[in-house]
Amino acid sequence: MIRLAESRLPTRFGLFRVSVFLAADGKEHAVLAMGDLGNAEAAPLVRLHSECLTGDALFSLRCDCGAQLEEALARIAADGRGAVLYLRQEGRGIGLGNKIRAYALQDEGADTVEANHQLGFPADARDFGLAVQLLHHLGVPRIRLMTNNPRKLEQLRTAGIDIVERIPLNPGENPHNRAYLATKASKLGHLLGD
Repeated sequence: MIRLAESRLPTRFGLFRVSVFLAADGKEHAVLAMGDLGNAEAAPLVRLHSECLTGDALFSLRCDCGAQLEEALARIAADGRGAVLYLRQEGRGIGLGNKIRAYALQDEGADTVEANHQLGFPADARDFGLAVQLLHHLGVPRIRLMTNNPRKLEQLRTAGIDIVERIPLNPGENPHNRAYLATKASKLGHLLGD
């Protein structure tokens, strides 16, 4: 993991520090941080956020990604300390083109997991080992993790990250993503309750 660049990043949520890292996968991943992450007794708030161009930048209502990103940044700003690790794993790791193909299959009646399977992909191809590397690079062994995804909890704990608290993120339910969220809960085990 190589740090390529760092700068201040004023946002509508507050002033963050943005760092870009080059990983062995050849992708550039970003960390938006606020406050001192290391050398403190209290674990910082952390969100591992996989890239979602449609939700994060194009304001799609098909998912809850953009709403989760905004909620995570707002919570970090309110806390004054924490980080969003923005991982370049579009479409649960299948890429943008395949994600849009999966959308088309969903338009025809498949759920999000079935669509991935029909395209020849696992339900979730993401690897959170990149996040572990970033946390080690940042000197953050203990975190309060904002997530609904039990795979994130398991992969981080297996890699030695101490998760002192799981904080649910459920800000984005709407009529367009209700079935998507239900599928994440029933087929992927996402923890959508408080």
